[in-house]
Amino acid sequence: MIFTYGTTEIEYLKSKDQRLKQVIEQIGWIEREVDDDLFSAIIHQIIGQQISMKAQATIWKRLQDQCQIIDPKTICACQKEDLRALGISPRKAEYILDFAHKVDQNKFDLQALWEMEDEQVIEQLTSLKGIGVWTAEMILLFSMQRKNVLSFQDYGIQKGLRMLHHHRQIDRKLFEKYKRCYSPYCSIASFYLWAIANGQIPEMQDPAAKK
Repeated sequence: MIFTYGTTEIEYLKSKDQRLKQVIEQIGWIEREVDDDLFSAIIHQIIGQQISMKAQATIWKRLQDQCQIIDPKTICACQKEDLRALGISPRKAEYILDFAHKVDQNKFDLQALWEMEDEQVIEQLTSLKGIGVWTAEMILLFSMQRKNVLSFQDYGIQKGLRMLHHHRQIDRKLFEKYKRCYSPYCSIASFYLWAIANGQIPEMQDPAAKK
């Protein structure tokens, strides 16, 4: 499944930020995959915290191979040692099992999240062990397809904003300025900021890297 957006969002962003407009026209359309299975997506995000994407993909594949289906029943059937054997840290294994048991015992209602506003979703998700604001924001974006997500805590977003607007540092006040500018389509702006941070515009350099 691909994140759904169209020319309305693109034209809005182009009208709000001339530098971003040039980037959008240079890079073209960006497709980002999403996973609308909230249970598996949350576990996937927990696994990926503070490790490389390659390591995350390897561990995720091992978990899929072992469980076949990633749902509350199959995860609850695992022991902490089973998860550790897949390369999951002890703390992350604890978080995953705690989350799975809460969902399985109806102590956490995943489906209710779909009816909530973004801030309410973040509040609910961060009540879980091992889920911080950044992880909750990634769930909003890459699982729930919410269109107004711009993460202050995300390194790539910070770097992309520095490179696009020639800042040495993005503090909270400056970040909020850009968030207001891109709202209500911050998520689509995020796609392009990540692309910038990943070097898709070779002539753009990170001012923070200059001495």
